[in-house]
Amino acid sequence: MGAAELIHEGIYLTGGSSLSHFQDAASFIIDCGSELVMIDSGAGKGSKAIEKNIRDIPCDPSRISSLILTHCHVDHIGSAKYFHDAFGCRIVAHDLDAAAIETGNPLVTAASWYGTRLPETPVDVRLHGDHGALHAGSDELHWIHTPGHTPGSISLYLDRQGKRVLFGQDIHGPFSDDFNSDIGLWRESMERLIALEADILCEGHFGIFSGKSRVERYIRGYLDQYAGEY
Repeated sequence: MGAAELIHEGIYLTGGSSLSHFQDAASFIIDCGSELVMIDSGAGKGSKAIEKNIRDIPCDPSRISSLILTHCHVDHIGSAKYFHDAFGCRIVAHDLDAAAIETGNPLVTAASWYGTRLPETPVDVRLHGDHGALHAGSDELHWIHTPGHTPGSISLYLDRQGKRVLFGQDIHGPFSDDFNSDIGLWRESMERLIALEADILCEGHFGIFSGKSRVERYIRGYLDQYAGEY
């Protein structure tokens, strides 16, 4: 396992398959000065490793004010209750995925795919609608509803020092009736992400992509791959 990786000024990769536990999707910390924002939290078995990586930045996890969940799948949210209970951060998710998170539904959260169990996890703030902004310290973190992989999937972006950093988790899918996936909505969501013209893409499983053209190529590659799917 490794240490946290700096992505851009004050933005760190703190969890993932090579950093915390092999089941973990990527998790991130944004240092907003007076507080920290965490995006996703891994599958649940790497909680201590993620915490250590945060402390090694160095940042105090008690400064995490919000843990934003990009969607309801266990590899992204399994440690959410750990951070909520240990450090008092509020958990934020879109309303359309909130019920699955709070009940720990094994199919909708993909916990059954991972041979694990998601603890019932409180959602303190339910996001409604198509887009909005969350404020932390002096920063404004924008969220947009990007359904398709799951009904309540969201993506986030932050403009910092002349760069737009996009957190677009699970752009690659997969899609399943168990997840209530909708490829048609997913295509529309991906076009919305492309229109953001992000300089840096933080993806949930396949790394960090830098440069506007590289970000767009990555997203369009999946649009081409699923072109014949309905």
